[in-house]
Amino acid sequence: MTLKKAMLRGILGFPLGIFLAVTITMLISIIKGTGQYYSVVPELINRTHNEVNAFVLQYILSGLLGFAFAAGSAVFEVEDWSITKQTVIHFFISTIAIFPIAYTCRWMDNSVGGIATYISVFILTYAIVWVVQYSVWKKKIKEINGKLQQK
Repeated sequence: MTLKKAMLRGILGFPLGIFLAVTITMLISIIKGTGQYYSVVPELINRTHNEVNAFVLQYILSGLLGFAFAAGSAVFEVEDWSITKQTVIHFFISTIAIFPIAYTCRWMDNSVGGIATYISVFILTYAIVWVVQYSVWKKKIKEINGKLQQK
């Protein structure tokens, strides 16, 4: 892994983070079914004094979150690290990025229960995504090894 590769991924991840955040707010708005677009949570509007400020803050922070996740994914290419070390470091990077942003954007209830719930959902989601990715790559590697053995 090079710093250059991580930074390039991060730059590409910035707009992806924004896209995902806007898509999620669109889906929430559709599910609510009121005909109104819910770009941010009301608590963030109250904190930033208006909806435009709240949206801009969430927009930038969502981009930074996309940057962090994308740049952090480069740790999985460090060949002399074990999968455990790669996962722990990536989880650490992801956690450091998502919690302050989620707290600031009020994506979680800013209470002990809300934070505990958010942490639980984050860990569960991370674990599910990790297992799926691991399984996909394990299958691909098995297929490649099978083809190499045939030659």
